[in-house]
Amino acid sequence: MTLSAAPAPPAARTPAGQAREKILATAFRLFYAHGFRAAGIDTIIAESGVAKATFYKYFPAKDDLILAYLEKVDGIWTGQLHAAAEAAGEDPAAQLVGLFDALTTACRRDGYRGCAFINAAAESAAGTRVHDRTVAHKQQIRAWIRDLAARAGAQDPDQLARSLTLLLDGGLASGVLDGDPEAATAAGTTAAQLVAASLGSSPGGRSLRTGPDGNPGGTHDHH
Repeated sequence: MTLSAAPAPPAARTPAGQAREKILATAFRLFYAHGFRAAGIDTIIAESGVAKATFYKYFPAKDDLILAYLEKVDGIWTGQLHAAAEAAGEDPAAQLVGLFDALTTACRRDGYRGCAFINAAAESAAGTRVHDRTVAHKQQIRAWIRDLAARAGAQDPDQLARSLTLLLDGGLASGVLDGDPEAATAAGTTAAQLVAASLGSSPGGRSLRTGPDGNPGGTHDHH
């Protein structure tokens, strides 16, 4: 969900069939690097190499482009979270901790500027389409984590999901505010403690596994 902030030179005119994706790719880079207000329509048109009429054919209003950008970010970030969780193994408890590996990877990328959805919420008024989309994204992530918590046998899945999503958002913010990627590592350690406490077990490191009888079992490597 990160891209370099380096400006791109004006592009050659783009065939109509490729125009929408070229506009979206340009907006993806500029919106994340500079924010919605700073990245103007004229700049996006110039750098994407499309005619103004073509731009407005696909995106009649700037909010339409912002929503398409957020949809793209959602797919990327959600995919990264799910991949990190699945890399931890099949145990839901291990997945709850493993998903924080996506946070570690994100915070260490060049050009990292925090969570695109938190950034979007800060630039949009409550009740607007853009703000509603940011809220929906956060609710979807929390619902997924809540499902993992329930399957892991958490004493209070709702509370654990709320705590872990707050920790995830805090790590995303801290990674850009203090520029220290170790904030993500600390978040992962804290997540392991929260999960263990909710399951009534000892953290025992990142690999949280329980056997059929509820006792600690095997472990999984995290990538």
